[in-house]
Amino acid sequence: MRVTQGMLAANMLRNLSASYAQLGKYQDQLATGKKINRPSDDPVVAMKGMAYRTNLTEVQQYKRNFSEAHSWIDNSDSALDEATQVLQRIRELVVQASNDTYETTQRESIAQEVQQLTDHLVSIANTKVGDKYIFNGTDTLQQPVDLNRTPPVSTNNSEVKIELSQGIYIPVNVDPTKVFSYDNAATTANGNGLFSDLKFLNNDLNDATKSGADINQYLSYIDKHINNLLSARAELGARMNRIELMEERVDQQEVVANRILSDNEDADIERVITDLKMQETVHRAALGVGSRIIQPTLLDFLR
Repeated sequence: MRVTQGMLAANMLRNLSASYAQLGKYQDQLATGKKINRPSDDPVVAMKGMAYRTNLTEVQQYKRNFSEAHSWIDNSDSALDEATQVLQRIRELVVQASNDTYETTQRESIAQEVQQLTDHLVSIANTKVGDKYIFNGTDTLQQPVDLNRTPPVSTNNSEVKIELSQGIYIPVNVDPTKVFSYDNAATTANGNGLFSDLKFLNNDLNDATKSGADINQYLSYIDKHINNLLSARAELGARMNRIELMEERVDQQEVVANRILSDNEDADIERVITDLKMQETVHRAALGVGSRIIQPTLLDFLR
């Protein structure tokens, strides 16, 4: 086969172009820290990267869901703790008022404080996180307690569930019917225990004909409500323990997902630098060879 000067020049230029492309590839890897910068660089790596990135995105969303779950449970527990303290104070007042030595004006003063504490319990029951009521089941846009409503306490006991792991939904709310609507058949006319009991208590405190024994009977009802709050807090604590264990596992999953994604996409910088230096050496050699290929011809001397 006859080899011409033009063929030599064309081959040299083609090889130099390929060398430049290889240099550009290594420079891109150094600049971005990634093995590939477009799917055409390595379709297999690109497809795996899409799957790994989807998995990582899911894990990161679960982590955001944990923040929402903590917000619900922490605020619920704080509200129930405050409600327990309020009921403890009401219990102390009932013990005082059950003393027959107390005068009517003294019981009326106690009734006024009980009314203020009752109003405070209403505000606790209507606690909001953001724009959501946390004690009204899934109907988070309506307040659960309204003393001017019949019944005054919401009966929505649907669970608010948040997905904290694939296919695992954990309830994060408290059933309002268990903490605010316990029935005491002896005192509740409307079947809404806590606030009905407090209403009857307030009425009896303002009734001069009621004896200390009449007031004293409310102690057992208030104790029942306090126990309901404590039971709800214990259940919340058990759920919180499970959520914390799940959160630790999701944190580990995020670490693994990041490592797998890094192994698939991230460039080995040391190796890239070595390959780049080697390619520069090869490219310089190619330029040197090219300078020898393009030699003067006979025509250059005939001019």
